[in-house]
Amino acid sequence: MNYRIFPKTGEKVSLLGFGCMRLPVLDGDHARIDEAEAVRMIRRAIDEGVNYVDTAYMYHGGNSEGVVGRALKDGYRERVFVADKLPLMHVHTAADVPKLLDEQLRRLDMAHIDMYLLHDVREMSWEKAKKIQIVNILEEKRAEGRIKHIGFSYHGETLALFREIIDAFPWDFCQIQLNYMDTALQAGVEGLQYAAGKGIPVVIMEPLKGGKLTDALPESIRRYWDGIEVKRTPVEWAFRWVADFPQVLTILSGMSSLAQVEENLRILSDVDANMLTEKERTIIGRVADAYNALTPYACTACKYCMPCPVEIDIPGIIGLRNEATVFESVEKVSFSIRNFVRPLPSECIACKQCEEKCPQHLAIAEIMAESAAMFE
Repeated sequence: MNYRIFPKTGEKVSLLGFGCMRLPVLDGDHARIDEAEAVRMIRRAIDEGVNYVDTAYMYHGGNSEGVVGRALKDGYRERVFVADKLPLMHVHTAADVPKLLDEQLRRLDMAHIDMYLLHDVREMSWEKAKKIQIVNILEEKRAEGRIKHIGFSYHGETLALFREIIDAFPWDFCQIQLNYMDTALQAGVEGLQYAAGKGIPVVIMEPLKGGKLTDALPESIRRYWDGIEVKRTPVEWAFRWVADFPQVLTILSGMSSLAQVEENLRILSDVDANMLTEKERTIIGRVADAYNALTPYACTACKYCMPCPVEIDIPGIIGLRNEATVFESVEKVSFSIRNFVRPLPSECIACKQCEEKCPQHLAIAEIMAESAAMFE
């Protein structure tokens, strides 16, 4: 396993991090983790050198933390950095912060959390965090020994907000979404470099775009991969692209089977920063272009359509609708919409105010109705 250095302490962090949002489940029920298999997978990864394990309060219907805690018994806890996240959606007052942290520590059955993040920081949640001075509360918890390192995971829409957050506090680390399709989404590559320029190491989530870059490949993409001289799996290409950035501390992968654990261990034991050739970067860029050519709706997320009278995130829904087509991932997008999107596309009242303002002349009301039928 390759390692990167955590600047604050000089400790080594494995390039592969075990993300515990997509553990194996029973009977297709996301809340029912196959605990025996999950424990076997997590321990196998640790035995092979992985030392960063990431969970969150709401993963697997609130059951991920407990399984992670039990997986790290028998001496495994001392071998890893445990990352967990404060669920900002459940924080309404300052008093909620210590209550939630205490609950998470009980679920984990641990005395402290190594890497504690503000979860899902975006426009509204950041305003709330500032208002109740969350970072001051977390500093108090660090002084008490309940947490060690303070960070945040970013899901906001703009690079400008990411920079504002980076500059607001001396964070120990941060977490962003990054893959070869999402180079300018949210924080993007520029945000990665901005954080690193401030001395803040970056944890990467969604390196495979939730499996969309590797599962059910569109035929045109499959033909392209099959036709190039350098033979690697789509998983390996995607990981190599992210690992090539020296600013990356660790790459989280949500693994659902032991076979995925073994494949990821193999790949990330054999890659490091600045290993891609110019030819390989060109290959990956062409695949990204080919994916973009499959996008059905030319939404640029300019937000001229906003605000919606019923507060639907119109560009967000259209983006998910595009993803479902491009990556043939209706099931995964449906899960995201049912669990994380509010208001739902079915709540569109077809007033068409948005269509009058859309520079791309999209039939937004029809797209919302189509999305409701497809995902809900």
